[in-house]
Amino acid sequence: MRTDISFKTTDGLTLKGWLFTPGDNFKAPYPTIVMAHGFTAVKEQYLDKYGEAFSREGFAVLIYDNRNFGASEGQPRQEADPLLQVRDYRDAISHASTLDVVDAQRIGVWGSSYSGGHVLQVAAFDRRVKCVASQVPAISGSMDVRFAIRPDLLPGVIDYFEQDRAARYAGEPPIVMEVVNEDPKSDCALPGQDSYDYFMDSHRAVAPSWRNEVTLKSIELLNEYEPAYAIDRISPTPLLMIVAKKDTVTVPDLALKAYERALQPKQLMLLDCGHFDPYLSEFPASSSTAVEWFKQHL
Repeated sequence: MRTDISFKTTDGLTLKGWLFTPGDNFKAPYPTIVMAHGFTAVKEQYLDKYGEAFSREGFAVLIYDNRNFGASEGQPRQEADPLLQVRDYRDAISHASTLDVVDAQRIGVWGSSYSGGHVLQVAAFDRRVKCVASQVPAISGSMDVRFAIRPDLLPGVIDYFEQDRAARYAGEPPIVMEVVNEDPKSDCALPGQDSYDYFMDSHRAVAPSWRNEVTLKSIELLNEYEPAYAIDRISPTPLLMIVAKKDTVTVPDLALKAYERALQPKQLMLLDCGHFDPYLSEFPASSSTAVEWFKQHL
């Protein structure tokens, strides 16, 4: 069963989402999975499929829109601040722990892409987390930016960051750019046909609230974000990492190197696909692997 929920962050915002609960053949309180989407995405972009798959196996699932996106509050709109999103995961865990249907001693976190990096941060420092699944994770924001932007163009991008920062300091609104664009020569946050197809197709089909906009500051913050630096501190919390071998958004070799630095218990799943396929064609594989991991450890 899916119900609409909302909860407050420690800095006073209301984040909105869904709570999935199992059927009558499972008894509350339930082991629970907390999850949010990746860079600029909203919960309707197929997180409901994971909520349904996990709840069928006896888990409660708390899914929410990141601050500044979708149904959640926050200003400026369309700004992705990774450190605040990490804190929001921890507030979501705090909220889940207050619910009668949730077993507060059996809470896991799931993240994908940008939030796949977030959950590495959360699990490294928050011992309320008893299990973590990180799918096609962002490992190094600075490396992702360098893979996405030609080296000869990067100094100009850094200058653009500085201009935007000076303008915001003077009280002007933040510069906003497109998330995706079909033209490979365009200036957008996530270049590439696979990114364009995923976001635009899902926007048309299931997520009309998604907006093809993101603040330039979000890219600057991404460039400063290194979510896997403490991956070796996740242990003894069990870590599952799902990596797409053909990923051109969060490069797989960075994920594999980070996985090698993680301590036991851990498990790696390699999918022969691109970054967005785990939500779509590879959903049965990605979801069933996560289900088994959570069943084993929660």
